[in-house]
Amino acid sequence: MAVDLSRIPRSIWWDIDDTNGRPGVFLLDQTRLPLVGDVLCCQKLEGVELAIKSLAVRGAPALGVAAALAIAVYSENESQASSVEQWLSDIDQAAERISQARPTAVNLRWGASRLRDFAHTQAENEHDLKTLKAAIVGFAKQMAIDDEQVNLAIGAQGATLLAADSRVLTHCNAGSLATAYYGTVGSVIYTAYDQGLISQVWVDETRPLNQGGRLTSWELMAAGVPCTLITDSMAAACMQAGWVDAVLVGADRICANGDTANKIGTLSLAVNARHFGIPFYVCAPLSTIDSELAEGSQIPIELRDRRELAGFSTSGIIVADDSTTSHAFDLLTASGIRHISFQHGHQMELYRKGAAYAFDAWFMNTPPDVPIYNPAFDVTPAQLISAIVTEAGVFQPDQLATAIAEHLG
Repeated sequence: MAVDLSRIPRSIWWDIDDTNGRPGVFLLDQTRLPLVGDVLCCQKLEGVELAIKSLAVRGAPALGVAAALAIAVYSENESQASSVEQWLSDIDQAAERISQARPTAVNLRWGASRLRDFAHTQAENEHDLKTLKAAIVGFAKQMAIDDEQVNLAIGAQGATLLAADSRVLTHCNAGSLATAYYGTVGSVIYTAYDQGLISQVWVDETRPLNQGGRLTSWELMAAGVPCTLITDSMAAACMQAGWVDAVLVGADRICANGDTANKIGTLSLAVNARHFGIPFYVCAPLSTIDSELAEGSQIPIELRDRRELAGFSTSGIIVADDSTTSHAFDLLTASGIRHISFQHGHQMELYRKGAAYAFDAWFMNTPPDVPIYNPAFDVTPAQLISAIVTEAGVFQPDQLATAIAEHLG
């Protein structure tokens, strides 16, 4: 029952672009998974910012790493500073900008603040710009390594909560794709499965962007963990049938009292789990705890584009099986990306991809101009949470103040 993590790619990393020799932030474009696995290379702060806003990179821990790497790539490729003072000002501005890319996930601000504070500390004793720039690149890369270790620790802590052959239910994606590697909930699942403590994972599809259906199910299948995909509205029925032994979810922000913001739909799971007497566990690093917020009502909730709910996006690869089809697609893509519009607002982009053709499309499946409310997150009250699993231990929500004092200062 060993997990095969070698088949799960990393979500984000630092490397040199072979085409121009410049450093960049490389990331797996999660908007196209699981059918298309494109890697993006962002050599400017704006590129990482757009990747964050478009959800090409997502998940609280991954966003913390992305923020640090974004500032580092800005320092390397964009800052024109000729003095340490100007460079620090550039770093401060980059940190502020990337922190605003998405409002709810506190790790984004946390990662930017850590990199900014490190730069200022280093500059107290070092006055060579080249050395300072290299230092923050190294620090940002180390943050990715540290995230892996944190996730492994979360996995070890969370596995102790599960009995043999547990059937667990999860929501959205808190796996390896949401972190530098392994995942938060993902690490618990992989660790517990290796120990014979998990026999089945129920995967909520997670409307409207289907991160559970697209990402979590793909990741679990790649790792060799038995899973079954269900719609969000089926979770309560599975609980009622006695098929769920525990619910495991991630977090985008945890308040000092334990109130937790996570992907929309999490609150429903918590309410249903409480009704059916099923433990509900939040798995997240200490960096996701926002000790400055006393309770969940203070968490800013991101509202997303209405198009996410008004229709659906899809990506794919077209392999032409005859010369006539190939010729038609060659004509359409001869000048590059072909933008195609349809009636009712449907849209498609078609382009060459090696010997094949790729497309990104959005199709509307709701009445035109229907009013839409599309929050990305909801807040689960602390009283519905059985425990919060961190790298430093498992805490009851009302123990968070002690955990913060001992581990966060």
